[in-house]
Amino acid sequence: MQSGRRKTHRWMLQFEPDAPKVTDPLMGWIGSADTRTQLRLTFASREQAVAFAERNGLSYVVQEPNPFHVRPKSYAENFRA
Repeated sequence: MQSGRRKTHRWMLQFEPDAPKVTDPLMGWIGSADTRTQLRLTFASREQAVAFAERNGLSYVVQEPNPFHVRPKSYAENFRA
């Protein structure tokens, strides 16, 4: 399986839920009346994301991305038991 890194260099703004999720008694589906949790805004840089949050009066927490380490290995290692 291959995991690409194409869209990993963007910064994302997600809203915290304002209302708890509720379970539908008939179907068992989980839903919420809070539609802001469905929004995910992406930005090219951290500064753009922070500026947007401050301009709109939103409180925010910045989470730094985890470092990506390349572990070099040979093709033959895929077939070792």
